[in-house]
Amino acid sequence: MKKPITISAVIAAVSFTTIANETQEVQDMSDPLAVYTQLGGGYTDRGLNVKIGQTFDTGSNTTMGMNVLEFKGALGESLGFRDDANDSLDSVRLRRFEADMTNGRGMQIDANYDFNNEAGSLSYSVIQALPKLGPVQFYPLAGLGVAFGNNVQGDNGEVVSGYSVPGTFGLIGTYTKIELTDKIWFNYNPMWMTTLSGSKQYTEYGFGGESSVLAHEVAASYQFTTRFNVRYFANWTEHSNFKDGEHRIEFNYQI
Repeated sequence: MKKPITISAVIAAVSFTTIANETQEVQDMSDPLAVYTQLGGGYTDRGLNVKIGQTFDTGSNTTMGMNVLEFKGALGESLGFRDDANDSLDSVRLRRFEADMTNGRGMQIDANYDFNNEAGSLSYSVIQALPKLGPVQFYPLAGLGVAFGNNVQGDNGEVVSGYSVPGTFGLIGTYTKIELTDKIWFNYNPMWMTTLSGSKQYTEYGFGGESSVLAHEVAASYQFTTRFNVRYFANWTEHSNFKDGEHRIEFNYQI
């Protein structure tokens, strides 16, 4: 089974530093954990991406949350520059975030599905905002997930007909923000994922032919206004190189 899609590029969640002030309408878009209603879109090496983010009422005065839906890789053959791209959607991603403003701790549910490989993942993780260290701030996380797929190859080499769950995985990592100015910032978000249980085929080869993978994401961002920014992302792993990774330019507007 090919590596299931898990956490990618940049993740939006709940801002523990900005949501504390409920009267503040415009959130800090440089905060990797900011929560706000948003529209986004961009150009990638595999086509066009669209992102929609919507805040929701958690029913608690001390927590806030947001759902983010992303469609990736549309018109990849016509507009992208990867040989294996096609004009259909490559994948879809749905994330749900909640956080407790009193202790800076939150959770996220991350669901991904790759239409080309007919495989995906569903994970749950917790995240903790740490105090800022000069221009740098860390947001470590840890989580568990399950991989699923259609017509997955079993241990005996035969294909299991229909959808099945070949195994589970764990992940640890951190989101990192490096603030250069009030309009320019960088992010580095390393994530290590490893198989935990399941079929031998999955536990030994579940992540691109390996049992584990260290995924890298870097981003460079510029804030045009308090509501509008542009971001460049690059994603790759220890089993690939930077050039062959995913690259995209993304525009985001806070509503």
